[in-house]
Amino acid sequence: MVAIAAVFAVVEIFGISTKTVSDIASVAGGFPPFHIPSVPFNLETLQIISPYALVMACVGLTEGLLTLNLVDEITGTKGNSNRECLAQGTANLLNGFFTGMGGCPMIAQTFVNLSAGARARLSGIIAALTILAIILFGAPIIGRVPMAALTGVMMMVAIGTFEWASFRIINKMPKADIIVGILVAAITVWLHNLALAVLIGVIIAALVFAWESAKRIRAKKYTDAEGVKHYEIYGPLFFGSTTAFSEKFDVANDPPNVIIDFKESRISDMSAIDAVHKLSKRYADLGKTVRLRHLSADCRRLLANAGGVIEVDIMDDPEYRVTEK
Repeated sequence: MVAIAAVFAVVEIFGISTKTVSDIASVAGGFPPFHIPSVPFNLETLQIISPYALVMACVGLTEGLLTLNLVDEITGTKGNSNRECLAQGTANLLNGFFTGMGGCPMIAQTFVNLSAGARARLSGIIAALTILAIILFGAPIIGRVPMAALTGVMMMVAIGTFEWASFRIINKMPKADIIVGILVAAITVWLHNLALAVLIGVIIAALVFAWESAKRIRAKKYTDAEGVKHYEIYGPLFFGSTTAFSEKFDVANDPPNVIIDFKESRISDMSAIDAVHKLSKRYADLGKTVRLRHLSADCRRLLANAGGVIEVDIMDDPEYRVTEK
């Protein structure tokens, strides 16, 4: 995949130019000379090109990572996404100095290559070099191929790569996933902006995940032989679950000593810290003591970074981090 990304960029660097006078659909092979873009290097230029560059980069990275995921599923291997993104970015950076257009690994090209039985990186290199040779030496022949024929080829590739099985299980999928998928497709068609559609889809999916996670927090309650009330918390404590977390405690009727066990939970953000702080203050106002047990290292780090909102006392329990108000 890295080879395909890099060599396809070389194709764009050394092989493709478009005639704008006689026929915009014709292709001429050649090696464009190196040049530095003749634009002023200032903040105004950056403000003009950055929105378009950001959209192209997001779309290119999205398709590149989707292509990598497709290859992993078909071949049963695990690709290096960081190396893939680095290769694509480096190639696109270089081809700008050769009047080239930005590019990315193509799902259609990769799928055709894999369908032919290719599995090693050498197949991608050979495919890219073959296309490079065709562009450089077969430009006159390519120019005679009707655009309608190329359109038909692309339609067949789209039909072959589409996951038709998803229609059979669409009624079994979570409603949130169906809504997100339809919304992303609609935004892409309506605004012609895949990067924005994917970003909106990710935000909605994250909010749905937060909502579902907030409903999973629960507490197991019991009182030991010494009269200490225990609350064993299950599920993550974050901004979405703080209300449900606070409702689990019976502050007025609890005994003087209470232990909150986070062995099956974790404090995730400042909203969670604030919820624990308010809860401990409610107990302290009634003269009761609250201890927090089984706090993970990152939870203790959050408490330490909270600037003394909750004091951590390790002397009462050397095995666990203990909070006492």
